[in-house]
Amino acid sequence: MKILVCISHVPDTTSKINFVNGDSEFDTNGVQFVINPNDEFGLTRAIWFKEQQGANVTVVNVGGPDAEATLRKALAIGADEAIRVNAAPTDGFFVAKQLAEVVKNGNYDLVIAGKESLDYNGGMVPGMLAALAGFDFINSCIGLEVNGTSVKAVREIDGGKETLSASLPLVVGGQKGIVEEKDLRIPNMRGIMTARTKALTVLEPVASDNNTKAVKFEKPAPKSAVKLVSPDNLDELINLLHNEAKVI
Repeated sequence: MKILVCISHVPDTTSKINFVNGDSEFDTNGVQFVINPNDEFGLTRAIWFKEQQGANVTVVNVGGPDAEATLRKALAIGADEAIRVNAAPTDGFFVAKQLAEVVKNGNYDLVIAGKESLDYNGGMVPGMLAALAGFDFINSCIGLEVNGTSVKAVREIDGGKETLSASLPLVVGGQKGIVEEKDLRIPNMRGIMTARTKALTVLEPVASDNNTKAVKFEKPAPKSAVKLVSPDNLDELINLLHNEAKVI
């Protein structure tokens, strides 16, 4: 079984976020980048298939040279090879188009992507990738088993879970639950050294239009100061909750 895991290169949640050029571009200065958490859950499941069923695992990213450190980490975790499409991931459809080209040329059986990336939270790429590649698609996946070409998947739905059967080839939008946090792998020294010798192929992008463009980013408004109300002044408390907090 050939598995392709889509990896997004995203800012660490502990990084301070700023914007430049009239708040139209993300400022990367001083920002630590990591594997998108939803993608890391999917990668860990793919490594399980490698260890238990002999699958071959390739990781892919659409991005610039700065994303190669993130791909090398994925290789250190256990992926067999990496692909970087040399293009800025500025638009969801553009990214999906590049990934679909990799899928078609690589004859992959299973594609695992995070259901959304931590930076833009668009949630568009896995579904569009499946449509462009002509694969079936299961999103919000929290359980995945493969037996031959038969797939059993569990996905999260409002108020519960849904168990589905499908067949390969398949695109999965994964999240926490496809593996648990305790199952995530921390690269050891041997994995880091081995990752340096694994293949990292750089491909040029195929022609595709950017259908959307970020016009402006805006950070959430700073939290207002805390107001203390005497426990004896219920009228004031009700007034603040109703007119300022607007929760009653």
